[in-house]
Amino acid sequence: MMDFMLEAWVSTNIEQAKVGWMLGHGKPWRPGEKLKLLFAGYNGTRNMGSDVRVDEMLRQIRHILGSERVEFTCMTFDFERSKGYFENTAQVRLPDIFPPFLKNEVPKHHGVVACEGSMFKSKFANALTTMMIGTLGIAAAQNKLSVGYGGEAGHMDPLLVKMCSRYCRNSLVITRNEESRSVLRELGVPTELGTDTAWTFEPRSPEYGQSVLREVGWDGRTPVLVVCPINPFEWPVKASIGKLALHKMVGAYKKTHYRGPYFHNSGPAAERAYEHYLSSIANAVGAFRKKRNVFVILVATERLDARPANRISEQLGGIPVLTSDQYNMYELVSILRSCHMMASSRYHGIVTSMPGLVPSAGITMDERIRNIMRERGHEDLLMNVDDPDLEPKLLAALEKLATEGERIARDRTDGGQESESHGPHGSLFRGRSPSPLSGVPHAHGGVDVGRLSAAYE
Repeated sequence: MMDFMLEAWVSTNIEQAKVGWMLGHGKPWRPGEKLKLLFAGYNGTRNMGSDVRVDEMLRQIRHILGSERVEFTCMTFDFERSKGYFENTAQVRLPDIFPPFLKNEVPKHHGVVACEGSMFKSKFANALTTMMIGTLGIAAAQNKLSVGYGGEAGHMDPLLVKMCSRYCRNSLVITRNEESRSVLRELGVPTELGTDTAWTFEPRSPEYGQSVLREVGWDGRTPVLVVCPINPFEWPVKASIGKLALHKMVGAYKKTHYRGPYFHNSGPAAERAYEHYLSSIANAVGAFRKKRNVFVILVATERLDARPANRISEQLGGIPVLTSDQYNMYELVSILRSCHMMASSRYHGIVTSMPGLVPSAGITMDERIRNIMRERGHEDLLMNVDDPDLEPKLLAALEKLATEGERIARDRTDGGQESESHGPHGSLFRGRSPSPLSGVPHAHGGVDVGRLSAAYE
């Protein structure tokens, strides 16, 4: 019910924005003005993947348009947790109950860039997708730039499908795979194929990552296996006023409370599946350590992941756990790229390590890791979080990483290679809005700036 209320609230805000624009409210971009863009993402939670994506988007778009021509603002849930991130970019707090914030904030800018990778999906939280649609929809309703950047689309609940189809038809969504394009194409949403912006992220030097590994016990020679676990069964997060009231009054639902009115999925079935996932990973890694001389670390690339990482560490006798609370995104990616093989349930653990030629296996809860492993041609290194035989599958995958790691690391897809030069993202963004960006010098050749001008204008 609460999800429905949020979706109805956001839909009403978009309709009101459209009427207001038709009545002459709002201020469009004028020649000579700095282009003011609002970046809407899941930041301020110490989620390395989300932070890396936005940081790289800001850098790329500022490089393309010229820093003197733009004024950027990004959203954050917590200023302390995004402190030191997003250079030369203002930060504005995103409240847990976000519809009034979107209604007031989006019109202050000349356009928006929706940044969340899981942009159009119900797997994690309908509220997150509602926020993405609301941000894009309000901007589009006011005839402003409305761009989804490096996003993915999958299964959505019926009302979200209708909202996406209705309110994102005048947006441009640059997806990171063809599967997402197909989903959005069926809804009438304009798309172009791109890749994930984290590909071109520049972390701290390799020496930094190696020094951290030495601090936690690495001898400088033994191959390092990094495992990036999650709790895949605590999703989706759903809003509940009833649970919130009980939580406030008597402390109920403490273990499953996420933030504000939002609560994780829970129950006996979820708990059993979670225990199977943890024990399968721990047993496979334990067996692998007995067969091969490896140094194992666990990395929590989001704060929430420290819980499963610590559980697995306990089962393996206390191996090192490094978390995104301890290390910022520049440090954490350097650590990942200093490892020699990876098993990850985090998409951005895999993506950010690939430029460092770290061979990886994926344990997936949805289509994101599945899509990238398919693009790499490594379906044999792909497992599902709920596989009954996850333990033997993971052990076999780890053996393959140990024996064929160099080949696996260099099996780069065309999409991955293209992304090293920013992929198609920058040119499409520039082409989407020729008026404020015309005459901007840039370092990328072969771009048809007018390619999408008719659609935008």
